[in-house]
Amino acid sequence: MSLVLRGIFPPLTTPFAPDGSLDLKAATANVRKYNDTKLAGYVVLGSTGESVYLREEEKLKVLQAVRAAADRSKALIAGTGCEGTAETIEFTRRAADVGYQAALVRTPAYFKSQMTESALERHFRAVADSSPIPVLVYSVPQFTGVAVEASLVARLAAHPNIAGIKESSGNVERVAQMLRLAPPEFQVVVGSATTLYPSLSLGAGGGILAVACALPELCVELYQAFCQGDHARARSLQQRLLEPTVAVTSRYGIAGLKFAMELRGYAGGLPRAPLLPLDEAARAELTRIVRALDASS
Repeated sequence: MSLVLRGIFPPLTTPFAPDGSLDLKAATANVRKYNDTKLAGYVVLGSTGESVYLREEEKLKVLQAVRAAADRSKALIAGTGCEGTAETIEFTRRAADVGYQAALVRTPAYFKSQMTESALERHFRAVADSSPIPVLVYSVPQFTGVAVEASLVARLAAHPNIAGIKESSGNVERVAQMLRLAPPEFQVVVGSATTLYPSLSLGAGGGILAVACALPELCVELYQAFCQGDHARARSLQQRLLEPTVAVTSRYGIAGLKFAMELRGYAGGLPRAPLLPLDEAARAELTRIVRALDASS
């Protein structure tokens, strides 16, 4: 099965009702709004989706709800990574049964000191061997403490069912090394919007970007400007993205992203405990950033 990773993909947030349960109606409403944009597809159950806080039955409900609401032109990627190899294989098969076109598999991390290149290679190869859909390696060391280096990517790229990697460290040099060592058909997308333009310039195919949940049009506009060769415009848009990206990722996290989504007309809501809601100062700061961005557009 072929998979083309070109463009901008938001890693969808998971809305919760006031009692902490899933709010699938809100999730569906968000996807239907995103359908009207030029986003290339959706990543479901990624880090931004608070997947580590969801029970398996909740994960399946979210996968099904997004699948039902998504426009058929949008690619669907499911986050299926678990700590164990067998568990990851099982959930990847379930995502394929629901209708997802690719699996995003994070690095196991609990025993991080033992997650050597050999251990990671065996894990990803085993998942890819058993997966009915293409596998994307997911490297997000800021959360897991485990980075997938270019040397390992070069070996994994030889597997016929490992289609690419989401590289979220924000390290442009690491992206460059991956693109240099992997074959041309291996697809690299980045998870850091602050490095989107330089990564595209090196040969990355696009981005799976948390900020695209709140600012899909701006992210798509940057990608399209680059594709059209309007590098001055792309660089300008990259600069505009910097402050909101930092605010909804490293500074205020998922609670900040969800609040920014509310400011832009999407269903956001509270994060799931133990994540804390925003305080008033943070809400005021995000309101200032988003309103200033809207005013300058």
